[in-house]
Amino acid sequence: MSSADASGDGILRIGLMLDNTGPQNFLNAPQLAAAKLAVQDINAAGGHKGKPVELLPETISTDTAAQARALAAAKADVVIGPTDSSHAPAAIDVLANAKVAVISPANSAAALSNYKSNGYYFRTSASDVAQASVLAKLAKDAGAKTVAVLHEEGGYGKEVAAAVADAAKQSGLDAVADAQFTPGQAQQAAAAAKAVNPDAVVLVAREGAQGAIAELNNAGLAGKKLILSDEAVSRYGSGLGAQALDGTRAILPGVFPSAAFQADLVGVDPGLKDMVFAAETYDAVILAALAAAAAQDDAGTTIAASLVAVSGGTNSAGGQPAGQPAGKACTSYKDCVDALRAGQRPDYDGQSGRLNFDAHGDITEANYMVYTYGADNLATMTGTETATSSRTVG
Repeated sequence: MSSADASGDGILRIGLMLDNTGPQNFLNAPQLAAAKLAVQDINAAGGHKGKPVELLPETISTDTAAQARALAAAKADVVIGPTDSSHAPAAIDVLANAKVAVISPANSAAALSNYKSNGYYFRTSASDVAQASVLAKLAKDAGAKTVAVLHEEGGYGKEVAAAVADAAKQSGLDAVADAQFTPGQAQQAAAAAKAVNPDAVVLVAREGAQGAIAELNNAGLAGKKLILSDEAVSRYGSGLGAQALDGTRAILPGVFPSAAFQADLVGVDPGLKDMVFAAETYDAVILAALAAAAAQDDAGTTIAASLVAVSGGTNSAGGQPAGQPAGKACTSYKDCVDALRAGQRPDYDGQSGRLNFDAHGDITEANYMVYTYGADNLATMTGTETATSSRTVG
């Protein structure tokens, strides 16, 4: 999308799709608090065209299609969510058909980059495969010349492992093995890795991570040689043998929330105990409002058409969005609106970092927190890394 006719009703309505129940329900609270905080900040700066932006009443459900239909019926112009990548297709199918923009703060499945949304789908979280260059860099920074990859069966494992192997080669490392395993049956894969005697091992896993680490430890490939993908990170502690992960490095997507942002979130929800996806949710709401402000229209089609420009991204190979003035970096809704009033194109860099969207609706720069495990098999944040996408789409 590059342009759209004004068709909104003058009231910007933002829906929030909370889809976590059971053990994952802790993910709902930080997203809700962040969305409320963003709307407060937008309204404190004048709202949309002088009217308060509305955050529609939230519901929690795993029936994504029903949620999407209800939000469309409530006249949402943009929906923030869903959290779970597996729920995204159902949300996109309903909302894109209803001409409602969708911005997920948490979807990471690589396949969603090419899911047909007619330009209505975006995400402020990085695709799973974006981490590959960081995982390869950690190996190289530690002096490795050869790297083996163990990956759990399934889309996540296969896609990230392939990306890691490619990133390793591009950085001058020799990718000497890529072994697949099923959860609970990683002994053969660990043996295959041991046979090539790699300098570093990257484990790409989810449910089967702990069992795979145990097998790698038995094979002498844990500790400082081991690097964990984001879904393999956990507080393992006594669940693994003593010092199994001593020196192991791992990454998690995003940035550590600033003290000020954390305080603001707690001000919205005093009982808040977790900040997961809060920054990405806050930024998604701000970007939606900025897209509406830039176009002076709150229709979902208009918001979707304006998101790339206000994020500082581009729909093509290089340069700025067609017909747009040079971007002005800004870090708050108020500052970005001031840039608009000065005749400049806002380039929003938010709580989660730079957010330049590409033609797929993906961010082109992804931030990661680096963790190092100690002898107690617990991880401590020890640094940050940034992955930049080189993909351009005409």
